[in-house]
Amino acid sequence: MYQALYRKYRPQTFDDVVGQTTVVKVLKNSILQHKFCHAYMFFGSRGTGKTSLSKIFAKAVNCLEPVDGNPCGKCINCLIASEKECVDILEIDAASNNGVDEIRELRNKINLVPGELKYKVYIIDEVHMLSIGAFNALLKTLEEPPEHAIFILATTDPQKVPETIISRCQCFSFERISTDMIVQRLKYVCNQENILIEDDVLREIAISSDGGMRDSLGILDKLSSYTNDLITMDIYTELNGLITKKDLKTLCDFVFTVNYKEVLNQINSFNNSGKNLIQILSQFMYYLRDLLIDYYVEQNSINYSVLLVEKLITTINEKMFDIKKSGNPKIYIEILLLNFMSDISDSNSTKSVDNKVSSIKNKPVEKNSNDNIGHNNVVNDDKYENVESAEPEMKNVDISTNSNDDAISQDDLSTVDKKVVDNVNTGDILNLDDIIKVRINNAFALANKQVLNHEIDNLKLLNDYTFDQKIGYLVCELLNSKFRVASNDIIVLSYEYESIVQQNLLHLEQMEEVYSDITHASKKFAIVSDLEWDKLKKEYIQHLKDGNHYEVLEEPEKVFKKEETDDIISNDASMLFGDIVEID
Repeated sequence: MYQALYRKYRPQTFDDVVGQTTVVKVLKNSILQHKFCHAYMFFGSRGTGKTSLSKIFAKAVNCLEPVDGNPCGKCINCLIASEKECVDILEIDAASNNGVDEIRELRNKINLVPGELKYKVYIIDEVHMLSIGAFNALLKTLEEPPEHAIFILATTDPQKVPETIISRCQCFSFERISTDMIVQRLKYVCNQENILIEDDVLREIAISSDGGMRDSLGILDKLSSYTNDLITMDIYTELNGLITKKDLKTLCDFVFTVNYKEVLNQINSFNNSGKNLIQILSQFMYYLRDLLIDYYVEQNSINYSVLLVEKLITTINEKMFDIKKSGNPKIYIEILLLNFMSDISDSNSTKSVDNKVSSIKNKPVEKNSNDNIGHNNVVNDDKYENVESAEPEMKNVDISTNSNDDAISQDDLSTVDKKVVDNVNTGDILNLDDIIKVRINNAFALANKQVLNHEIDNLKLLNDYTFDQKIGYLVCELLNSKFRVASNDIIVLSYEYESIVQQNLLHLEQMEEVYSDITHASKKFAIVSDLEWDKLKKEYIQHLKDGNHYEVLEEPEKVFKKEETDDIISNDASMLFGDIVEID
C-alpha cells in the first residue's frame, strides 16, 4: 500500500528532525543525563515536528542502549515502541477525546505499571481542545503522576491552555522551519523517490508551506502524482490555483500604469478560471517583495517607483486578514487595487478623506467659541473598572464653592495641574487651561461607560488614514492616546509624557475635526498626562464614595490675544521720540 511522503519520511531519531535545534539538544541531553521531567508541553505551528519529536522522545526514554541520546532502534524496547499495538506509549487525540470521562479513565489507569517498557508515555495531541472539566480532571494527575508515567502535551494554540496546566509542564516552543531547510529536505526526498523537479518549484513549495514540513511534503506528493516527468513551475501553478511570473508581471504593469480596465479584466479572468484570488494576491505580494530585494541587494533597476512598490506591499499585507475574512474576496481585492491606483494617479499620491478633512492641512486654531457641553461621560481604567457612576438621587456638589480638601474647587478644578497647559504655544487662546479644566469636570459629571466603549471602537476607523500625508500625523497622535472619559460631547485623552500633551494641545481643534470627520462623532477633546489622570481618577472615586457628584459647568468662551498694531507711522514715531509723542 502506498504511504504518503510525510508519513514515510517522518523522523525516527533526533538527528533526523529538521529546524528544531534547541529543542532537540535539550531533549537529547535529558536522555544522556537521565533527567526526565514528568510533563512536557510542545507548542508551535502545524507541521513543525511536535508529534514526531514526542514519539522519538517516548522511544528514547525507554531505549535500553541509546546512542548519543537517540533511540538505537534495535533493542527490544525500541522494537516494541515502534509497533502500533504498544500499550505503554499512548497517543490521544484531544480533539475527539476532549471530555471529562476520557480523562478520568486515563487517570484511573495511570497507576498501572507499564506492561513491557520502563515508562508509560501519554502523548496528548491538540491538548487545547480539552474541555475545562477535562483540564480540571487532568490537573492533579499532571502535578503528581506516578514515577513510571510521562506526559507530553502538544498544541498549536497554547493561549487556550490554562496557566495551571502550563506551569506544571516543561515547555518548548517549536519554530517555523526556514525556507532553506525545507528546500534541502525536499531535495533529499526527491533524490530518494527519483522525483524530477525544478529548483524554483521547490522554493515555491517551501514558501507556500509557511514553515511547515508536513505541508511541503504534502504538496510535493501531489505534484509527483500528477506526472512522472519533470515538474515545472507551470505545473505547480496550475495545480495550486496560482499564476505564472509572466501573469504577475503583466498585472504589475497594469497596476503601476493605472490601467483600471485591464486590472479588473485580469482579476475577472483569474476568478473565472477557478484560481484562488487570495493565494494570487499573496503571490503578487511576494513578487513585489522580490523586486525590492533585486533593487536593494542585487542593485538591479526596476520599472516602477520603489516607494510605490513598498506602499503596495504594505497595503496588501495590512489588508490580507480582512480579505481572508471577507464574504466576497474578489470585490475586496478589486476595491483595494482600484484605491491604490487612484492614489498614485493623483499628482500628490494622496487621497482626501473627504472635502472637510482635506482642508485641515496646516489649518490654524479656530477663533470661534465652543458649543455648550453635552451629556454622558465615562471613566475608564483597568484598576477601577467596577467603579459605579453617581446615582441621580445623590447630592450634587457645587465644585466652585466646595471647601473640602478632597473636593474640586473652582481654582483647582478637577485637580488638573496647570502644567497641562502652561507655557504651551496654543495660538491665540489665552484661557485654554480653564477650558480644559471645565471639560474634564463636565466629563466626570456625566460619565457613561457605553459611550466610552463606543468611542474606543471608533478608533479602528482611523487605521486607514495613518499614512495620509495631510492628516496622518494627527491620526497617529489619536491612535497613540488613551481614551479615559467620554460623553456625547467630550472625550478626555491622556498621554504618557507631558511633552506630548503640550505638543498635541497645539493641534487640539485640528484633532477634534479629524476625529469628527472620520468617525462622524462630533466631540471636544481635553488632553492630560497619565500622571495627571491618576490624580483625577482617585479624586473622582473619592467623590463617589462620599456620595457627591460633579456639577456641570458652562464652558467659558475663548479669549484671544489682541493683535499687535502694525501701523508703521505710529511704530516709527514711538521708536524715535519715545513717550513724549502722543498718537491719536
